[in-house]
Amino acid sequence: MSRILQSRLLFYRLKNNRPFCSNVSANPPKEPIISSASPLNHQPPVSSTSPPPNTSHKKPWSFLKFGIFGALTGVAATAGYATYAYTLEEVDMKTKDFRDWANYTLRDDASALEKLRGMFYSVAMTVPAKSIELYLDLRRSIEEHVRGFTEPSSEKLLPDLHPLEQQHVFTLVLDLHGTLVYSDWKRDRGWRTFKRPGVDAFLEHLAQFYEIVVYTDELSMYVDPIIERLDKKGCIRYRLSRSATRYQDGKHYRDLSKLNRDPSRILYVSGHALESSLQPENCVPIKPWKLETDDTELLDLIPFLEYVARAKPADIRPVLESYKGHDIAKEFIERSKEHQRRMQEQRQQGRLWRR
Repeated sequence: MSRILQSRLLFYRLKNNRPFCSNVSANPPKEPIISSASPLNHQPPVSSTSPPPNTSHKKPWSFLKFGIFGALTGVAATAGYATYAYTLEEVDMKTKDFRDWANYTLRDDASALEKLRGMFYSVAMTVPAKSIELYLDLRRSIEEHVRGFTEPSSEKLLPDLHPLEQQHVFTLVLDLHGTLVYSDWKRDRGWRTFKRPGVDAFLEHLAQFYEIVVYTDELSMYVDPIIERLDKKGCIRYRLSRSATRYQDGKHYRDLSKLNRDPSRILYVSGHALESSLQPENCVPIKPWKLETDDTELLDLIPFLEYVARAKPADIRPVLESYKGHDIAKEFIERSKEHQRRMQEQRQQGRLWRR
């Protein structure tokens, strides 16, 4: 009995003192660390060549886009060439028949085939005809706007002459800057305008013989105050500013043909006459004034201009052509002296003949 008890007690102690164990180890074996590239190496290789995309449905759209681009390029090139090579009236005249053909009308008793043919014909002709009409309208509008900046403001810049003056009055056109006055700017005083020596006597004397017009390329907001201070006696009948000039090749030109005066009776006096006028045959060039105190250009020119007004040549242009390449004032004095010498010789010969 005692042996049985001892064996049970031994079994009980051994059971309580046995260390805890389980299927999971307290220190599990460490698993090896696998790099991120390793799983990829174990995956099946991916094919580097992807299947070609299906582009069959894109070909018609690409062809259409290239077709539209080519058509627009051709239309733009044709319009540019027509604008460069032909005037608006020439384009209108050359395309008139083509645009008339677009107005195709069918008879009431036309067959179905003729109606179908007429429909295709109308579609094929209407689009180009309408494009030409659009081009003509657009070009006409643009040219009208451009003409407002480049052309003189009116076809008749001056009012009609009185009927009594049309036969014997000459028009003396004068430039302003460098001819009658000179404007100078300095930092200490700003802009200042100076009168040319002899300008008062020049205007007052020639106003008896001429219709005097000041024609300049400056803005009227600058011209009007200068003329009001310059011409206190009212010798200048009319003043024309930049809006009356013709803009051409980057410059403002005086167009004497728009003055509403007989071109054979117009004289244009300027320090830059040949460079600023479209009618060089009417020009009387003089030396431009740049504040020289001993200048006498205007006073020297009075005898010639007075002689022209009194002699009243039928056309002043051949007279001015005979002075081409010469200083008109000096050449006129030389010719006057030569004329007087010949007249003196004729008188002496007449006296000798009488004796």
